[in-house]
Amino acid sequence: RRWAAQTRGEDEYGSATMRTVETLLRVFPMALCVGALVIMLKDSQTNEYGSLSYSDIGAFRYLVHASGVCAGYSLLSAVFAAVPRPSTISRAWAFFLLDQLLTYVILAAAAISTEVVYLAYKGDASITWSRTCGSFGGFCRKATASVVITFVVTLCYAALSLISSYRLFSKYDAPVAYTDKGIEIATFHS
Repeated sequence: RRWAAQTRGEDEYGSATMRTVETLLRVFPMALCVGALVIMLKDSQTNEYGSLSYSDIGAFRYLVHASGVCAGYSLLSAVFAAVPRPSTISRAWAFFLLDQLLTYVILAAAAISTEVVYLAYKGDASITWSRTCGSFGGFCRKATASVVITFVVTLCYAALSLISSYRLFSKYDAPVAYTDKGIEIATFHS
């Protein structure tokens, strides 16, 4: 059986092709996060109306920090995924939980930044928030580009979450179906 698995490109650590795909899928969001981070860090504009920078807006500061954390995690997780090691339950749980956590962190950053960009383009008269993109068009275009890249990162992390959840839950047996219509009571034997 081991020989058959090796002829298919598998070893005791899993499929080499799957490991390569997962590693690349973990490196890709790192590059995107760095791109979104750099675009946002360089996002500032000064004109006759004043100056505006990403650091003036809390949502954009959060996006920068979240992108940095996700880029670091992507690098570390890519290294761990690339190295052939036996897949243990604790390693599978760690990947699963961290992938889930960072998916929601980067999704939150993209969502709140989208709201700010929307308000910058459209304004909100009921709270006297004026449209700023008419005056700071370059700032808004860079912020929009960074947010769009962040949503692509979110899709990558969603795919990674699916992979890590499959890897984790495939280690467990499926629940046994009971045909008995009675009530089951758990018993503990001492």
